[in-house]
Order: sequence, then C-alpha cells, then structure tokens
Amino acid sequence: MVELPLYVEDIKKILPHRYPFLLVDRITELELGKRIVGFKCVTVNEPFFQGHFPMEPIMPGVLIIEGMAQTGGVLGRVSVMETEEIEPGNATFFMAIDKVKFRRPVVPGDQLVYEITALRTGSRVWKVEGKARVDNEVAAEAQLVAQVG
Repeated sequence: MVELPLYVEDIKKILPHRYPFLLVDRITELELGKRIVGFKCVTVNEPFFQGHFPMEPIMPGVLIIEGMAQTGGVLGRVSVMETEEIEPGNATFFMAIDKVKFRRPVVPGDQLVYEITALRTGSRVWKVEGKARVDNEVAAEAQLVAQVG
C-alpha cells in the first residue's frame, strides 16, 4: 500500500523523469485504479520561461498536458505494481491525446493541481481524463491514453 503524500523523491522511484522534465512535485490523493491528485508549484525559475515568453512568462500548454500525463503515469504504474511485476523506472508512453482544451494561462507563482480519473484500466493500456486547475479554475483538460511500461 502507498503512503501519502508522495514527495518528489518518492515520485522519482516510480517515474523515470528527472529535472527539468519532472513536472509533478507531490501526490496528495491516490485511489488505486481510479483517481489521483497531484500538484506542481510553478516558479519563475522554470527553464521554459526564458523563451516562453521573456516579457510575459506563460507555462507552455504541452507541459501542462505532460504534467497531467506524469500524474496519470503514477496512478497507472502504482496500480499495476500492486498486481503485477513491473520494473521501477521503465517508461510509460503516450499513445493518444484527445479532447485537449486550454482555459487559462499558467504563470509563475501558480500552484497547478492535476486531477486525473481513470476511464479505462485492466491492462497495460490506460485511458484517463485529466484536469489541471489553478485556484479552482480549470487551466487545461484532456483525455490521455498511454501504455504503462
């Protein structure tokens, strides 16, 4: 059983991502095979803000989606590890990204909360629905399909 919260060092034991591409700082809720909540504290020191955009820093939408995917990857990997042997650190790969919508910009100082709900599980292919929120406002949403490695 997983003890919450999961901090960055715990997440690094589950996912192969590392700085500067690990985009989830903490997992605060986890219901195996069903849902997960995690977050990222967005700081002005993020490397992508140097070029996106220097005078008006906005977190790239693709990185918000990646953060949702990483959070969903923790859900999938931990859920599968409870029932099967899989190697820690093996990659989980995107297969599809659907119904993506960006609703508001994410800027330095925001806390991005990822809420991920499983839509289809039972094998190594998972489909999840994700919302990324800032101050209870939806910043982005998408459906993601991935193969859990």
